[in-house]
Amino acid sequence: MEQVIFIVWRESVEALLVVGILFTWLRASPAGRKGLPWLWGGVAAGLALAVALALVLLGISSWLSDEGQEWFQALMGLAACALVVQMVYWMKRHGRTLKSELEGGASRQLADSNWWGLLVLVMIAVAREGSETVVFLYGTISAGGGDAAAWQLALAGAMGFLAALVTFWLLQLGGKLITWRRFFKLTEILLLLLASSLLVSGLDHLISLEVLPALVDPVWDSSWLLDANGGLGKILADFAGYRAYPALSALLLWMLYWVIVWRLLRHADALALRGGPLSAASA
Repeated sequence: MEQVIFIVWRESVEALLVVGILFTWLRASPAGRKGLPWLWGGVAAGLALAVALALVLLGISSWLSDEGQEWFQALMGLAACALVVQMVYWMKRHGRTLKSELEGGASRQLADSNWWGLLVLVMIAVAREGSETVVFLYGTISAGGGDAAAWQLALAGAMGFLAALVTFWLLQLGGKLITWRRFFKLTEILLLLLASSLLVSGLDHLISLEVLPALVDPVWDSSWLLDANGGLGKILADFAGYRAYPALSALLLWMLYWVIVWRLLRHADALALRGGPLSAASA
């Protein structure tokens, strides 16, 4: 449940940032105000695409056999992990110029009076955040065994979105306690931890399917110190992939994941520094 709240919260704040930048820019001029209906149309179209993706994933899952479900959950967990890493890498590279890139794209559409182009621009931006949310949520819920009721998941999603609205409002105030820079830095760490959990879950499925050899299973038994079924151990299992009885192959790939992430973030930081000072959106 806490994973669902976090994912919806983080992705909603990022979507609100994109929409907020374009809304503020369009509202600043009489010509731009004509594009506001197209902005909201793009938001609606982007959300519709995300909902369509969710329905497709649910449909595919319902058609599969038990073994097919296992394969699908493994692939979705690994895909969600890769998508999280890609998103964090993209934000580190483009966060400094996100505002100028969005306004530049909107400016070109406005200059040509191409309102359909503006709608597509917003639709793609919102659909990107929405589709990421759908994949993350599916991978996370599959990793947790799908034991939560539908109303609990809906409540968690609503709580995450409400928290996003409050967070966005606080960030817009420009306070010293919560800034865009600190928000992205903190949530990047949490997202990468969550991605490592999704990776381990996907590897667990592959090991159970006997596609990935366990090598040594288990490497150790730390349940006497930290049980993964409750308390702090459960939180670490959900958010960082902790296992009290880890298989050696999963442990080695988990360590490789962090080496790859470290190198990717160093590369993203190096490229971002060449892009100039931070924009107002990420400062």
